[in-house]
Amino acid sequence: MKIAGTIRNRLLAVGLFAAVIALVPARAHAVSKEIIELQTQVQQLLDMVQRLQSTLDTRFGVLQNLAQQTADQAKQMSATVSDLQQKLNAQNEAINAKTDTVSGQVQSLNDSVDELKSRIAKLDKTVQDLQTQLQNMQAQPQPAAGANGTPAAGGAVPGSAPAGGPIPSAPAVSQTPPLQETYQSGLRDYNAGKYDLAAGEFQDVLHYYPLDDLAGTAQFYLGEIAYQQKNYDEAVNAYSLVLEGFSGNPKAPAAQLHKGLALLATNKRDAGIHELRLLIQRHPRTPEAASARTKLNAMGVKVVAAR
Repeated sequence: MKIAGTIRNRLLAVGLFAAVIALVPARAHAVSKEIIELQTQVQQLLDMVQRLQSTLDTRFGVLQNLAQQTADQAKQMSATVSDLQQKLNAQNEAINAKTDTVSGQVQSLNDSVDELKSRIAKLDKTVQDLQTQLQNMQAQPQPAAGANGTPAAGGAVPGSAPAGGPIPSAPAVSQTPPLQETYQSGLRDYNAGKYDLAAGEFQDVLHYYPLDDLAGTAQFYLGEIAYQQKNYDEAVNAYSLVLEGFSGNPKAPAAQLHKGLALLATNKRDAGIHELRLLIQRHPRTPEAASARTKLNAMGVKVVAAR
């Protein structure tokens, strides 16, 4: 376009110069043939310049029209691509939300099954222990009795002292600690920072009362003790036992939150994020889920809104 403009300007200058020459009054007695021919050529040149100008204007208009059409098509294409991108993003978010929901439901079912298996195993062990005790009691030898009901010769009357010997002591009775007192004592020691004493008392609750609801809470506090002492791997194991064996315990949301935080503290980012997301899916309306959302948002991790 710049070259065409330069040519046009030069032709116009030549034409103007020729017109000036043509206007110079010729002598009345000497209008030469050369001047007439020159004027004719100048006129032809001017006609050519006009035609060239008209052609350039026409083609320039066509180019402008094509450029405008191209720009409009580019805008339409950009808008179409943006709409497709938004639709794809929305579909991906919906698919991810459904996938996370299904994953949470499957995990919840697995947890319930694991809890049932754990309880069944504990019940089976309890039954086996009772059967063993019963068999031991039945296997104890009984003193032989005479015809009149008196002990046979050489036998001693139960509860009486042998001849010349001390009175036998009664069999030792198993000293099982009381549940509530043991648990409350462990809780007091934990709150006072006496972690070793508290751990022993919570272990007693788990050992003597494995099927009680307080056993799950005692297991949670064992995880809390390990977490406070920065034994994060031990804390993760303790919290996992709560989630696997006592998923219905009121401390289960806190156990999953603290398990995720313990995993993050050991630089296990993916596993920690997974636990926090599971917490949000399983217990979306709890304070622990709100804490998990805050933590994930601070880490720049996208969280699906609770439905």
